[in-house]
Amino acid sequence: MSKKKSTGKNKLWVGIGIAAIIVLAIGAVYIIWGDNSTTATVSQSLPQEISVDEAAMLRDSGAFVLDVREPEEWVEYHIPGATLIPLAQLENRLNEVPADQDIVVVCRSGNRSLLGRDILQGAEYENSTSMAGGMKAWMDAGYEWVEGP
Repeated sequence: MSKKKSTGKNKLWVGIGIAAIIVLAIGAVYIIWGDNSTTATVSQSLPQEISVDEAAMLRDSGAFVLDVREPEEWVEYHIPGATLIPLAQLENRLNEVPADQDIVVVCRSGNRSLLGRDILQGAEYENSTSMAGGMKAWMDAGYEWVEGP
């Protein structure tokens, strides 16, 4: 019985096989866990929740202000230039929210805006944040608001 000597060609194929297995394993990990690096990067640049002062600065810098209250609440008072999309309608009206602007989500007291922000971030609007304290805090801080439609 004679032994076959390993050649350089065989070693090359073994190396290629190992490299292919590593690439496939990395691909499987990416598919299973996804790539969250974009979310982490964007989330760090825009906090999950901001104060009314920070919201006012963002609005003045051109951010999209999204009010997720109900129409009857909106008519009572709202931030000038804000857009009304009630929370219950938000998922079906995402096409009305600009993807290329910072988004400040607002409600009456700050609870629904957290849910609105989560809906937006779940739909890859990672440039969204919630205004803490809602319209109550906005008005208490003395910022401008308007009545009517």
